[in-house]
Amino acid sequence: MVFKFPIFDDFLSLIYPRICMACGRSLFKYEECVCTFCLYHLPKTNFHLEEDNPVSRLFWGKAKICSAASMFYFYKGGRVQHLMHQLKYKEHKEIGIYLGKLYGKELSKTPLFNTSEYIIPVPMHPKKQKKRGYNQSEIIAMGLSQSMNIPVDIKTLVKTTKTETQTKRSRFNRWENVKEVFELKEHDHLVNKHILLVDDVITTGSTLESCVINLLKIQGIKISIASMACAYH
Repeated sequence: MVFKFPIFDDFLSLIYPRICMACGRSLFKYEECVCTFCLYHLPKTNFHLEEDNPVSRLFWGKAKICSAASMFYFYKGGRVQHLMHQLKYKEHKEIGIYLGKLYGKELSKTPLFNTSEYIIPVPMHPKKQKKRGYNQSEIIAMGLSQSMNIPVDIKTLVKTTKTETQTKRSRFNRWENVKEVFELKEHDHLVNKHILLVDDVITTGSTLESCVINLLKIQGIKISIASMACAYH
């Protein structure tokens, strides 16, 4: 039996206030990570409803995919950037789980994504992951997995070469930086499967393109892509 003590919970909230990770306001008891106001006003793309959208076009003529989408537009200085910063650098993994669960519910409603059988997060180099403590794309994948009810695979695709940050690179330089840094491990279980490849933020798509090219070595595989955000151009 679990006992709940509302007064004790209220006392704890005074010492450790629950705040919205997007705007910093206090959360109501029924809110989680992001306040209702921010959740309503975050810039959603609805790309998961369109086969032809700005994210899927990033891969045209470069890597064969089934579909691609992002949950939000990413504006410099905006609330989505703040959320991603909290997830990536401030150890607020709960943001990735929460938003992943929300997005998974949406993806499960559309034929473009609801046939996915495995989720593969873009891998991080082991040394970098050890330093940070976690891979933010893997955290997002865990949230997606909970609402889509499909497993996360973190063993098939691995990053074998440590690369420099992509932030200030051109598209060509980004591709040169990542084109040969991923490898496939045991992958028989993915033959003829539809997988969902997951990243946190898509800018040029170079990293994902490199991942897709490696995954396409698997017989009969179908690949869709999802991310929390995409850069707005």
